[in-house]
Amino acid sequence: MERRSPGVPVNQTLIEEAISQVLEGNREAYRTIIQAYERKIYTYCYYILRSHEEAEDAVQDIFVKVYQELRRYEKRVSFNAWLYKVAYHHCLDQIRKRKRRKRLLSLYKEQQPKAYYNPHDEELLQKLFMDGLTAEESNLLILKVVEQYSFEEMSQIMDCNSATLRKKFERLRKKLIRQRMNEGGSPHGEMARSN
Repeated sequence: MERRSPGVPVNQTLIEEAISQVLEGNREAYRTIIQAYERKIYTYCYYILRSHEEAEDAVQDIFVKVYQELRRYEKRVSFNAWLYKVAYHHCLDQIRKRKRRKRLLSLYKEQQPKAYYNPHDEELLQKLFMDGLTAEESNLLILKVVEQYSFEEMSQIMDCNSATLRKKFERLRKKLIRQRMNEGGSPHGEMARSN
């Protein structure tokens, strides 16, 4: 994977040219799109899925899906927003699948004899996956703070009114400040200042 910083802007003219070439049958032109966005989409997926392996798999699946659906891309929306929308929905699907697997595992554990149960394993899992943010909250935080999108761009990605997203982000910012204060931390930092 190319080491490109998630916050670096992508040359949209180059991307639009690559899209046109791919639609005309030049498969190699798709490499330009992948190289421009691979690191950004990986970072985005990692922050939502919180797993390197799942994020790597998601990136591959997303780029395959985007390639297959490229004819559906409408230029009235930026390619950036369209790609992130595909990634967002793919990650939400992955989270739903993970929750289903978790429920099945839970049912399985209930049916197993207690001798095989190790409470230490469960504590480790809870520490890894419990940070109190919903998928939507994680997505808001990533798009605004990490990717530095405007609320208008975020509204295209999330299919939501920009004013609504602005309010949700402000509530999330306050929630995170409260959590930090409850843990004995300082309210100062990136999230303490409203954008």
